[in-house]
Amino acid sequence: MPQSSCSFLAPMKLRSVAAGPLADLSFAVKDVIDIAGHVTGCANPDWANSHPPAAAHAVCVEQCLQAGAICLGKTHADELAFGLSGENAFYGTPLNPAAPDRVPGGSSSGSATAVAAGEVDFALGTDTGGSIRLPASNCGIWGMRPSHGRISVAGVSPLAPGFDTVGAFARCGGVLQRVMSLLLNIGPRPAALGKLWLLQEGFDEAEPAVRTAFEPVLERLAGCFPCREMSLRSIDGEAGATGLDNWAQVYLPIQWAEIWSTLGSWIESAQPTLGARTRRNFELARGLDRRLLPAALASREHYRAALARFLGPEDLLCFPSVHAPAPLKGSLGLDRTQGDYFPRVLARMAIAGIGRLPQISLPAVDVAGVPVGLSLLAAEGNDAFLLSAAQGVAAALDD
Repeated sequence: MPQSSCSFLAPMKLRSVAAGPLADLSFAVKDVIDIAGHVTGCANPDWANSHPPAAAHAVCVEQCLQAGAICLGKTHADELAFGLSGENAFYGTPLNPAAPDRVPGGSSSGSATAVAAGEVDFALGTDTGGSIRLPASNCGIWGMRPSHGRISVAGVSPLAPGFDTVGAFARCGGVLQRVMSLLLNIGPRPAALGKLWLLQEGFDEAEPAVRTAFEPVLERLAGCFPCREMSLRSIDGEAGATGLDNWAQVYLPIQWAEIWSTLGSWIESAQPTLGARTRRNFELARGLDRRLLPAALASREHYRAALARFLGPEDLLCFPSVHAPAPLKGSLGLDRTQGDYFPRVLARMAIAGIGRLPQISLPAVDVAGVPVGLSLLAAEGNDAFLLSAAQGVAAALDD
């Protein structure tokens, strides 16, 4: 698989004449988001060669430009945003500045690495099943997936519309708050943290080295905030279930069905050349037994409603963003069903997707020199509170 030290697929320099709240910031845009006059290539050559240049900026890009930010270009991604490693068979793997021998994570790989390398102040990405949260954790930076449906996806190539979101990366919480507040059209909200719920499954199902690294983090949090442990069984009511598996079993059939409904016609008609892992991902989506959908959709609404009842307006849910440090480049299999890395990542990412919750991954620990983030989730629509509270949590960890 080719390697790339560069985060950018198409460098450029776009600036607005307007002054605004982002006037001192530069940014980059994932190559599934439209920039007027440029082809949105979705990180696949056949897609790029068969689609015309965008007629207008995506709404999220327009918001940033009109707020005075300078766009420095398009960034690499997993093909068609259907991947989590950040490895692209055609354009290479952007260098993870925090751990150069490790994958950056995807699918918003180039956006994360451009921020981590200091090439831009912030970057726009998309997150369906972890595509901002995972690379933020792997690269040791901040990343936010907002509440579903709160930021416009007009001008963004869809993957699974029931889960697709536009979010952002930054190296510090203050910049992330400025950018996400602009995109969400929200003002600051004072963060008087009610309860910090420590998700048992999120910690227990992490690898031993990750659990050990988080022990001082938990001590610090317990000394600063009202912390309580909780289990997903108090949310889903699945007495026979163990760990996070049943959340993944609800999430994956819906995601795969939406992906095939969205992109399957183009895959079948265009017969594009795909990287081996991307091709296998689409085979899994094509082969889904759609008889699973009614039960999965019913469970999603049950879980979502239970999360809404559980999380108060001043509560946060907390757990390690990933179960393990970023894998070595080239070490991952081609199939999501081979090995347990992808299923275990998706299982913890599924919580926010099912609940339509906002989630921030912020830098927390190093495991053998590789970053692992801490995730904070708030109630659906409580994005302003999450942005403020996350800075308070980060300040406590840095104290």
